[in-house]
Amino acid sequence: MKVVVIGCTHAGIAAVKQVLKYYPESEITVYERQDSISYLSCATYLHIEGTVKTLSDALYAEPEEFESRGVHMEMNHDVIRVDAKKHSLLVQNLNTKKMENTTYDKLIVASGSITAIPTISGVENPKVLLCKTYEQARDLCKTTLNKQRIAVIGGGYVGVELAEGYAKSGHEVFLFQQSPYLLNKYVEPVISEAVSKALEENGVKVETGARVQSFSDTSNGDLMVTTDSGEYEVDMAAMSSGIMPQTELFQGQVDMTENGAIITDDYMQTSDPDILAAGDAAVIHYNPTKSIGYSPLASHAVRQGALAGINVFERRLRSIGTQSTTGMLVFGQTVASTGLTIEDAKKAEFNVASVTYVGPYRPDFMPDTHPVTVILVYDRNTRKILGAQLMSEHDVSQSVNIVSALIQNGGTIDQLALLDMLFSPNFNNTFDYLNVAAQKAVNQEGGYLRT
Repeated sequence: MKVVVIGCTHAGIAAVKQVLKYYPESEITVYERQDSISYLSCATYLHIEGTVKTLSDALYAEPEEFESRGVHMEMNHDVIRVDAKKHSLLVQNLNTKKMENTTYDKLIVASGSITAIPTISGVENPKVLLCKTYEQARDLCKTTLNKQRIAVIGGGYVGVELAEGYAKSGHEVFLFQQSPYLLNKYVEPVISEAVSKALEENGVKVETGARVQSFSDTSNGDLMVTTDSGEYEVDMAAMSSGIMPQTELFQGQVDMTENGAIITDDYMQTSDPDILAAGDAAVIHYNPTKSIGYSPLASHAVRQGALAGINVFERRLRSIGTQSTTGMLVFGQTVASTGLTIEDAKKAEFNVASVTYVGPYRPDFMPDTHPVTVILVYDRNTRKILGAQLMSEHDVSQSVNIVSALIQNGGTIDQLALLDMLFSPNFNNTFDYLNVAAQKAVNQEGGYLRT
């Protein structure tokens, strides 16, 4: 039986590994447009700031590893057309331009995503660069060497990280975000404002509520960024305005959402019984709302890719869904989130409430008792936790994973309030800050639910 995998970044790699493990007798062929696989795009800003010495250090797998195990790794090959009814593909070798037809028994779509380029006059200007793929990141970093003033378009995770990287490397940075606040899909305004403050204190000029209208060349060869709030002269711009599924090959052949994400069941199966999909090309199964959504994260890609590989011939293992748990480090402060924000919980028609706790992460008699901000979002009807966000100079990344696990299993504010956690003055107070945040929610609801 022949398995074809389209795309070989995180989801594709994870899928191939599992096919090799569970179905070693199968013939596996991978088609990948690039000449490399496995680039972790978060390394772009880490390279800019100097933490990662070379971009290639962020390549965690090589084609040769799979070729040595019998996988046909067709690098620099682009799938031009898919005929799901005939189980056939038209593929082009990008080096020779030669076309060939091939077939599959099972197809795993791991074609990923592309940068969503907004309709802005002059966006095709060569001084406006993308930063998603390894090749794009390489070009961006090479161009940066001779540039001083950088505009970053988009204030999501990628944009904030790029702005930090450029600021740390001594650049003059302008960060433009169309929404009223940064990271608006992940955190509440109070945390967003703290992130903006951290950026501004380190030299980044943050412009929120600023819609970029055009890019144009100036008379002296610079780039003019025109927004609805003013004009900014820079040397180059980095576009990080979001991403969209790269699934045009499958339009009309499998079921998709409005934005083009391929709809799958819990086994990563599409509406076509011989096609599976994973990673940025596919939907997620979102536990807080018991619905599908789109959340292109590397953490999702590796899990979904693994499931696609495990289930390619047999329905062996169901997805347990996700809370879209994320985290980042901004000038020494951890920002982490899981589940729903208050706004999204309202849109989902929950009877939503929230509490905000701010306090030291460990006893005052200890040194460096950094304050922790915890925002806990919950449903007043069921008392189930819907989401949480944390920010601190202390590493709170694993705390948000605790909340993710609770949401996964229907945990309540009452359970979190008394959840068993270790105590040591080295790590926390007798009641952990998550306990205390939940206790605040319990008090807000008039006390513990009788059991």
